[in-house]
Amino acid sequence: MLKYCANLTMLFTEVATLDRAGLAAQAGFDGAEVLFPYEHTAAEWEAALNGLPLALINTPPGNWAAGDRGFAAVTGQETRFRDGFLRAAALATRLGAQRVHVMAGVAKGPQDEQTYVENLAWAADQAPDLGLTIEPINPDDMPGYFLNDFDQAGRIVDDLARPNLGMQFDLWHAARIHGDAAQVWARHRDRVRHIQIAGFPSRNEPGGGGFDLTGLCADLESRDYQGWIAAEYRPARATVHGLGWLAALKSRAKLIGA
Repeated sequence: MLKYCANLTMLFTEVATLDRAGLAAQAGFDGAEVLFPYEHTAAEWEAALNGLPLALINTPPGNWAAGDRGFAAVTGQETRFRDGFLRAAALATRLGAQRVHVMAGVAKGPQDEQTYVENLAWAADQAPDLGLTIEPINPDDMPGYFLNDFDQAGRIVDDLARPNLGMQFDLWHAARIHGDAAQVWARHRDRVRHIQIAGFPSRNEPGGGGFDLTGLCADLESRDYQGWIAAEYRPARATVHGLGWLAALKSRAKLIGA
C-alpha cells in the first residue's frame, strides 16, 4: 500500500509548526516530512509527531537569508558540510526518519562537482543504515543551486553506486527543469527513493499539468515501491479544504492530472 506524507514546512501553516503533525494525521496522511527541523529540539519533535512516521528531513542549509542552500558541493566548506550532515543523521536516527536529503548548495563547475561526489560518498559510507537522497531543483526557484538537472543527478547516483543513495523525484522541479515530467519519471524511476508532488504550473494542490498521478500510483504499486509520496505544495486555501486529491488518490475514485 502506498504511503502519503505531508510536508509540514509548506502545509498546515495556519497553525504553529509543532501543531501541524496532529492536523496531518487527522487529515489522513500516513506520515510527515520536514524540510528544516532544526529550530526545535528532538524532544519537541517527538512530542509533536506523537508516533506519526517521519519520512524525510534535509541537511542544514546554513544561513538561508544570506543565500546558503547547503554545502555538499561547495568547495572549501567540506568541514561545515560534514558537521551538518552528522547533525542531520543523528536527528533523523532519533526521530526515525527514513531518509535525509543532502542539499548541494550554490556552486558550479568541475571542482565543485568533485567536491559534491566526494562528500556524498563520505556521507553514504558514514551512515550506511540511513537512506540519502539528492534532488535537482529548478534555477528559477533556487538560482545557482548546483544540482539542477535530473540526468546529472542520475549519473552521479550511478557513478557512486551506494545502496543507500538515490534520487528524489519532485514533480514540480521535474516539470520546471525538463518540461515533460512524465519523461523524467520514465528515465529515472528506478533511481527514485522519495517522491514529492504538487500541481503544475501553480504549485498548488496536486493535479493538472498533464501528469497522470493515478498512473504514477499504479506504476509504483506494480513495482512494490517502498518509499513515500510527499505532498509538497502551496495550498491555495486553508490546507484542510484542499485535500480532495488525497482521498481520490487513496481510493482511485477518479483520475487526477490526466
